[in-house]
Amino acid sequence: FLCLNMAGMSANLLSLGAVDFGIIIDGAVVMVEGIPVMLDHRARKYGMTRFNKLAKAGWIKNTGTGLGKAVFFSKVIIITSLLPIFAFQKVEGKMFSPLAFTLGFALLGALLFTLTLVPVMSHMLLNKNVREKRNVFAEFWERIVSKGLAVTLRNKKISLAVSLSFLGLTLLSARFLGTEFLPPLNEGALWVTAEMPMSISLKESLKTTEDLKKTLREFPEVTNVLTQAGRSNDGADPNGFGFVQFSVDLKPKEEWGRKISMDELIEEMDAKLKRFQGISYNYSQPISDNVAEAVAGFKAENGVKIFGDNLHTLDELAQQVYGVLKDVDGVKDAGIIQNIGQPELVVVLNREKMAQYGVALADAQSVLETAFGGVTASELYDGDRKFDIRIRYDQEFRKDEKDLARLMVPTQDDMLIPMNEISEIQQDNGAAFIYRDNVQRYIGVKFSVRDRDLGSTISEAQQKIDKLDLPQGYSIGWTGQFENQERATSRLWQVVPISLVMIFFLLFILFGNLKDSLLVLANVPFALIGGILALHVSGINFGISACVGFIALFGICIQNGVILLSEFHHNQKRGLEILAGIVEAVKVRTRPVVMTALMASVGLLPAALSTGIGSESQKPLAVVIIGGLITATVLTLLVFPIIYWLFYRNSAKERVKKRINRGS
Repeated sequence: FLCLNMAGMSANLLSLGAVDFGIIIDGAVVMVEGIPVMLDHRARKYGMTRFNKLAKAGWIKNTGTGLGKAVFFSKVIIITSLLPIFAFQKVEGKMFSPLAFTLGFALLGALLFTLTLVPVMSHMLLNKNVREKRNVFAEFWERIVSKGLAVTLRNKKISLAVSLSFLGLTLLSARFLGTEFLPPLNEGALWVTAEMPMSISLKESLKTTEDLKKTLREFPEVTNVLTQAGRSNDGADPNGFGFVQFSVDLKPKEEWGRKISMDELIEEMDAKLKRFQGISYNYSQPISDNVAEAVAGFKAENGVKIFGDNLHTLDELAQQVYGVLKDVDGVKDAGIIQNIGQPELVVVLNREKMAQYGVALADAQSVLETAFGGVTASELYDGDRKFDIRIRYDQEFRKDEKDLARLMVPTQDDMLIPMNEISEIQQDNGAAFIYRDNVQRYIGVKFSVRDRDLGSTISEAQQKIDKLDLPQGYSIGWTGQFENQERATSRLWQVVPISLVMIFFLLFILFGNLKDSLLVLANVPFALIGGILALHVSGINFGISACVGFIALFGICIQNGVILLSEFHHNQKRGLEILAGIVEAVKVRTRPVVMTALMASVGLLPAALSTGIGSESQKPLAVVIIGGLITATVLTLLVFPIIYWLFYRNSAKERVKKRINRGS
């Protein structure tokens, strides 16, 4: 919290949502487990009476130094594995960077505590009568792992082949996972927008809005509905009377009388609201709507932007894109963002007739401006506030083209002639809005995705839309959640390799050779098995949150590999035969490896099981880590030793030969 405060970050749902305290304290667990075990072995070796008289500081220091080296590099590697999360941008950066910073700061604090305070406290509290007490729980796991390891070591090739086959099948099954940017968050409310025809009057808009409001209130899950027609008070949205927004407050999910999902509720609302003809709807949530508009440039979760110069050509292309999109499975709320459709009267002045009647161009334009737009005649002051006093025709005399035709225009001879004598008056549909992106004019086609994953829906839509024949100078772009997903994925492809190289470099510094560095990294893919299977079982799509879970999982998996590999080498230095050293190392390290996995899993259970508001963003992360830790722990203890044996069997034989030669 001190580091968060210094960095100007707050403790909130995003920064603390999925911080796993099991991951934070597992280094201390390794240290606390290792020192008493060492002291117990010393007590058995020297006898308790002599042991109690001996100084323990040197033993604790040596053990703490040995374990501390592995713990230090393990924590640094986990922090390094978070590098891709720090590199996230925009929406995904706002969502997950606070978590990465919090976890990184917490790991640094835990590392400092583990390397300094834990050995000191061990010396103070474990000075006399140290005995490793019988632990039924630990013995249970040690017995299972011991039997499993015996089987895998007897059948090394089969065990490794089965594990690799299982890994391959799991990776193939990942192709059937749905993809998304982020899981939809339950904000406890809906944000419904209704776009009516642009020509609608304020009176008619308010009447229709009230009918729509009553329809929404009929649903038992709805507690309150607030409406806003036209632009907001701050003027940020330049919308007409036909654009209406509904803030629909919902009861807590557990109070819903019916067992329906949010998507099913939206479908029911949409079916009822569509009884009102000529209105297009969009369904989102208050916060999500603001984020989506900031990303896409218009109110939609996803959108297609058609870029070009001519508005009428753009409108025709938008109609074609809409026709394709609405038939794609999973696409909902498809509609064209209204650009053209604003009814307008076009007055084309006839210069020849104006000359015949002696009408000046400025006079004709002035009459039009005064009658319909109005001119400022004076100003009214009310305290510090100033109001323009405008003069124009009353509403009764400026309601249609007939009134416009009857406008009287002065001539140079002080006569008055009707406007229709010197002009041609036409009805037309003009541009109500002109949207631009990077100075390019575009028309947008909005849509949402429900009842299907985002990735496959967009992929199908892209394949169909790519078949459209676009005129020269016109192009199509995709925006919204899919744009976020593509950007985040591209960023990961750039940063993850850099992170892996840095982790490899740290492993090389720790072990001092290429073989051990590759050996630890070879253990990482086995963590994928549980993570991918957990996504299949839970029905969660693969998105950025799940990807963050895999990144953190790889760091934990490397930590377990480092701890076990360090013990393998320690036994080799003691002169144990390679298989005997493997069995002994697994026996000694089963308890800390299992305990760290259990603590990490238990620490993430609340995030994995939570159904509260906002829990959806952290659930994939927690599910991936819990599932991955299960398979990673099992395979680290049962299959990783086989990989070690394959890497070191020849060098072990050489050591045995040298020992025999020295003996002879």
